[in-house]
Amino acid sequence: MAEDPAGRLHEMAIELGAMAQNGLNYSTDKYELDRYRRIRELTAELYALIAESDPAAFHRALDAETGHATPKLDCRGALFDDAGRVLLVREKADGRWTLPGGWIDALDTPTHATEREFAEEAGLRVRAAHLAAVYDGTRHNGHLTHGMWHIYKMFFVVDRLDDAEPVAGLDGETTGVGFFALDDLPDLSDRRTSVAELRLAYAHHLDRDLPAEVD
Repeated sequence: MAEDPAGRLHEMAIELGAMAQNGLNYSTDKYELDRYRRIRELTAELYALIAESDPAAFHRALDAETGHATPKLDCRGALFDDAGRVLLVREKADGRWTLPGGWIDALDTPTHATEREFAEEAGLRVRAAHLAAVYDGTRHNGHLTHGMWHIYKMFFVVDRLDDAEPVAGLDGETTGVGFFALDDLPDLSDRRTSVAELRLAYAHHLDRDLPAEVD
């Protein structure tokens, strides 16, 4: 449970949104459906109050969700060089740095999604070789104060398949790329990648026999 008021409000919005979506998915009673639609409207207004913004965008996002509500799945790939430096990309959205990655698309496997995102964001061909962690973003990345969704995050250690130079921006979502020492990191986009997650990935890079950490 969230310990701060803002986090608790966000937690309530996520739960109410899931409740409304599941009710609209399973219920057949007209009056119940009307109540679930109202819960969804109130959820959008709650998100807007938290973000201090117009509720219209939250209404549209919630309306677009169908089926049973489940957490969304994000993947990240960690590539280390011989000096133990990690490859990071700078996000266009917030100007901060993160491991390459993003949403896992429908019909994608987690490994393929990680490899695809790496190619799009860093310009390198890699193989997702080892799963380091499956984390709940609300516990590890401050998601209770960011975004609308409950998100699970998968972290893979990846191996290079070519000797190309990394290139950012092939997908229009990154503006920089480079290798960084773990004790000299740039400003991280913490909701995507944290220092603790980078250090965990490095431990798994050094020892591929370590079991994945799973929340």
